[in-house]
Amino acid sequence: MNISRRYFLKSGGVAMIGLASLPSFLQRAVAATTGPNRKKMVVLFQRGAMDGLNVVVPFGEPNYYHMRPTIAIPQPRQGGLEAALDLDGFFGLHPSLQPLMPLFRSNQLAMVQAVGSPDPSRSHFDAQDFMESGTPGLKATQDGWLNRTMQTIPEEKSSPFRAVAFGPYLPRTLQGMAPAVAIPDLKQFKMYGPQQTVEGGFEAMYAQTVDHAMRGVGNETFEAVDQLKKINPDTYQPANGAQYPKSRFGQSLQEIAELFKADVGLEVAFLDSGGWDHHVNEGGVQGQLSNLLKDLGQGIAAFHQDMGDKMGDVVFVSMSEFGRTAHENGNRGTDHGHANCMFVMGGGIKGGKVYTRWPGLSEGQLNQGRDLAVTTDYRSVLGEIISKHMGDRDLKAVFPGFANDPRQFLGLVKT
Repeated sequence: MNISRRYFLKSGGVAMIGLASLPSFLQRAVAATTGPNRKKMVVLFQRGAMDGLNVVVPFGEPNYYHMRPTIAIPQPRQGGLEAALDLDGFFGLHPSLQPLMPLFRSNQLAMVQAVGSPDPSRSHFDAQDFMESGTPGLKATQDGWLNRTMQTIPEEKSSPFRAVAFGPYLPRTLQGMAPAVAIPDLKQFKMYGPQQTVEGGFEAMYAQTVDHAMRGVGNETFEAVDQLKKINPDTYQPANGAQYPKSRFGQSLQEIAELFKADVGLEVAFLDSGGWDHHVNEGGVQGQLSNLLKDLGQGIAAFHQDMGDKMGDVVFVSMSEFGRTAHENGNRGTDHGHANCMFVMGGGIKGGKVYTRWPGLSEGQLNQGRDLAVTTDYRSVLGEIISKHMGDRDLKAVFPGFANDPRQFLGLVKT
């Protein structure tokens, strides 16, 4: 049976390392060569809705303490370890994020406060879907904003590892026409078919098939697999004394740094972390949120230290589907809210600043009388990074239906 390579790639094929339903890996493997050095982007999605008001703390806002009598982070005090870390006299950082303070002071790290999606949904599923698709309120969008970014910055002979999600599945934001792969663990990577796991990995799948189209791309795919094998993750040593936390989040960041430094053509990396949905016993300086923030701060700081001078070509950005209520609830936690905060880090960032159009926390200023209001659309933050850092000027294609006016950019990225 004569099946064209193009038809094969569109209708099935294999996917790499957990990519169980998309054939995009083979599209790229056909011409797997490392492209020219490009700017790079790391995207972190904090699933569950992080409490941004207890992360980038508005300690200069009296209402913050009235609304959170048991979980508020105390105002900064001289030599105090159990208080907010002063950023600018109004905002402070949760003390569990102490490892990030040197990056903030050296202008490598910035925060955006009162940022989020304009869609009012309080559903985790819908809000994550809208944020990853880049079209809030529109469920019909087929691809994600990060995939569209890759589509609008084409490469004729791109690496099979140009866009990688570090996890067991391809996230919504990387699904689309541009090839992307998912890697749950560099040390134990395997190849999976579109419908089932194949015993023995990709080599077994290749040996079992009799399809000429499959064999037509097999050798080139092997070359991509060999690229990963040559890295040998077991021997990787982080540079500059960096020590990653022993968590999945820390492991993923280390593997991103490893692939960046291995020059396999990685340009866009995605990772996520969970557990941010704290309705009960969220805690303040200590507690569930604090524990997650320790992992977050140690991981981000270790990544920056490990990358060293190479951070000049990298921008790291974080997001969460929505924030939490301004008032704590009766269970010493917070419920689903609206606006949140984002972190942006890198050598090309104008750091050392909290960027915000602060809406205030008085009753008349809250969204629906309960949440921090969104005054900066998250697509504007991403649009500035994509435009100024990645060099993609076609923001209408990346965020259809959104007027991503450069005049509305916050000025996060150096020109």
